[in-house]
Amino acid sequence: MNDDKVSIHVLGLSYSQLQSGAYALILAEDKGPRRIPVIIGAAEAQSIAITLEGIRTPRPLTHELFVSFAHAFGVRLKEVNIYRFEDGIFSSELTFSDGESTVTIDARTSDAIAIALRTHSPLFTTRAILEKAGFIIDEDELRRDVAENDAEEDENSYSMHDDYHAEPRPENFTIEELERTLARLIDSENYEEAEKISRILNRKKGLEGDNA
Repeated sequence: MNDDKVSIHVLGLSYSQLQSGAYALILAEDKGPRRIPVIIGAAEAQSIAITLEGIRTPRPLTHELFVSFAHAFGVRLKEVNIYRFEDGIFSSELTFSDGESTVTIDARTSDAIAIALRTHSPLFTTRAILEKAGFIIDEDELRRDVAENDAEEDENSYSMHDDYHAEPRPENFTIEELERTLARLIDSENYEEAEKISRILNRKKGLEGDNA
């Protein structure tokens, strides 16, 4: 591998503190403390979150359709490389191979990562980008920030009817109720709400496992 290339992975998603309605996709180097925040839109964040949460949609989303199309013709994604950072924008390229020839195409970083996650393909960037756009954060602090963002999102999403006559809050659902709600949301293709319910369900299952 090129000495300038650094292997990275997706660490998580959180609300962007810099741009309203946007999300920060946090990338981390595999063997180091540096992190890269990539600002992406809500639709791209939803597509990535669905994969990270392991949610299976009844119909293929755009990125899944792209992957299926490529695989149908024997084309595989070898890697994604974030190769440039300029004026606050990351540029990425995807390298594909059909076993005989290799081709590299340009793509938005959010799309490239959404496809890479679905194909379990490696992610890379350069040392120069890590030094220019990266930062170092303590793992415990990052987990606290993500948890606080999740809690704030759940509160903002479900507290508007929080009175005596309000509908039950998902946080108070049983695991079985959450699973039924998640399945219903996926069937209706309401993936944004499904992703929120999935996070609540995973947290509740984690707490139940801790108390077992």
